[in-house]
Amino acid sequence: MTTPSDTQSLILSRAATRPGNLALPLPEGLVGAAAKMVVGKMIARGWLEEVEANLRRGEPMWRETGDGHGTTLIATEAGLKAIGIEPVVASAVASARMAKPKAEPVQMPDDPDTVKPVAIRAGTKQAQIIAMLQRPEGASIAEIVAATSWQAHTARGAISGALGKKLGLVVTSSNEGGRGRVYRICHPD
Repeated sequence: MTTPSDTQSLILSRAATRPGNLALPLPEGLVGAAAKMVVGKMIARGWLEEVEANLRRGEPMWRETGDGHGTTLIATEAGLKAIGIEPVVASAVASARMAKPKAEPVQMPDDPDTVKPVAIRAGTKQAQIIAMLQRPEGASIAEIVAATSWQAHTARGAISGALGKKLGLVVTSSNEGGRGRVYRICHPD
């Protein structure tokens, strides 16, 4: 087995301490052709892997692929093993980067046995609105605006667009005295 050079060991050990085993930024002074050569050898040996950069998370880019997309570098299990980090630990850290939000089932209030799987991240304003609309008393636009700090037109747009069209939830509304128009998620028939 090939042992990593001092520079390669430094890159891998820093990656092991970063979320998702990110190998970037490279050590100071390692730029240009020297960086390409070191990284190229590490990719060839399977110690680093080039993956699509998640720009929303602010991941640094290794190279640009066009249209505002780019790649970043992550240390692989083999790379971490080359510097003495156990594969179990390496795979647990690497899998955390690849984890995708799981779909939470949305319970329909009219039929408690019917569950519609919808991908909703917990703790978001969308999840908060869905929870409000699932209550037996439903929610008015004023209540949604107070809970989310959104404008009224944004709340109405979320109900019609994100919940109704994108997620396929059936949202009904009725005019109730004192509260105005009240929205509820109901079971589609």
